[in-house]
Amino acid sequence: MRKMRAMVLEAPRTPLVMRERAIPQPGPGEMLIEIAACGVCRTDLHVADGDLPLPRLPIVPGHEIVGRVAGLGDGVFGVSLGERVGVPWLGHTCGTCDFCRGDRENLCDTPQFTGYTRDGGYATHAVADARYAFVLPQSAGDAELAPWLCAGLIGWRSYRMAGEGEALGLYGFGAAAHILIQIAKWQGRRVYALTRPGDTAAQDFARSLGAAWAGGSDEQPPERLDAAIIFAPVGALVPAALRAVKKGGRVVCGGIHMSDIPSFPYRILWEERQIVSVANLTRDDARSFLAIAPRAGVKTDVTRYPLERANDALADLREGRLQGAAVLIP
Repeated sequence: MRKMRAMVLEAPRTPLVMRERAIPQPGPGEMLIEIAACGVCRTDLHVADGDLPLPRLPIVPGHEIVGRVAGLGDGVFGVSLGERVGVPWLGHTCGTCDFCRGDRENLCDTPQFTGYTRDGGYATHAVADARYAFVLPQSAGDAELAPWLCAGLIGWRSYRMAGEGEALGLYGFGAAAHILIQIAKWQGRRVYALTRPGDTAAQDFARSLGAAWAGGSDEQPPERLDAAIIFAPVGALVPAALRAVKKGGRVVCGGIHMSDIPSFPYRILWEERQIVSVANLTRDDARSFLAIAPRAGVKTDVTRYPLERANDALADLREGRLQGAAVLIP
């Protein structure tokens, strides 16, 4: 029996452990993927750290999967063996609930999530619902494309929800922000990067990618913002961003988890400012992002880790030691 390797979370707040398993077989509507790269996302960190409820353990984390199709289950058409595909966070939807039927599959009542409720990409192989695997553009290598599958897709959904204003603030300059700034600059917008106070390396990185200004999240940008997107999981940034946006501005919370939002005066919400959250993604998000990112010339800054060093990659992300994105190479 052929074997695969996987880094497995067996209990929250414990290190992942390397396990050897039988290679799974794809069922109807599924595909087997031989993984070439898997991005390390902050959501993986929330899963590992127990910040999210864990309906399934043990679990193989990872939902920024890039690999080649190695097997097809019954009823899968339109993709060939050996073709390069990507698998994102949203791994399955029911297709029948009110949200699915109303073109809001990101809010499905009974979803499955890659690396959270179904095994993900911290492994040499994974099985995916073929409907939620996407043929990838040829514009970049495997490792460089991996962050597109969540940092890119969730960032893109957040970006679209922020509206079309010209002045955009990005709170937290990690994997998602370093992708979005490239699209925003290509579209002619002004981007202001707000990082951990004193994080001059992240601020320099933002400026190198075209930020009009970069500073600490305890500062005010030099002009009022049309919108702000918060990627850092820090609830105190919500009132800070409200103070930074102009009348009618929108604050988008782009993460799956955030610390508690402190109370704030109604005055900073008044004048039709809005706070909205982003949940998951849709296949339309994936299709539109995968079409626009190559046109915008998006390049990702990645740090590669071998699969067995997944715990080191998570630790570096947790401690803010990364520029751009971490990617595991099986």
